[in-house]
Amino acid sequence: MAYDERKGGGMQELVESIGKYLLAVTTPLIRQPEKAELRVASAPAGDMVRFRLVLEQSDVARVIGRNGMTASAIRSLAKSAGEKRGVKVVVHILSREEAEAAA
Repeated sequence: MAYDERKGGGMQELVESIGKYLLAVTTPLIRQPEKAELRVASAPAGDMVRFRLVLEQSDVARVIGRNGMTASAIRSLAKSAGEKRGVKVVVHILSREEAEAAA
């Protein structure tokens, strides 16, 4: 299913709003917000957006939370915002080391 323009706003607007949400929610949780990095990639068909929140190793655990509950809530809200507009949203929370290894 491709992005549905009729459901409001453009793809860029959706990406910006979810990106702002992710940073607003995670920044108060981490100790080194100046080192946080949000990387965004979208599928050519425009039906999926992947956000990679790259943090220092010590901050990853703080954002993931106990039993992954914090990360699960963050992902659920981002996914819901995308679904309203017909876009699959995926949020990865990674340490710098994990991000470099995946690149």
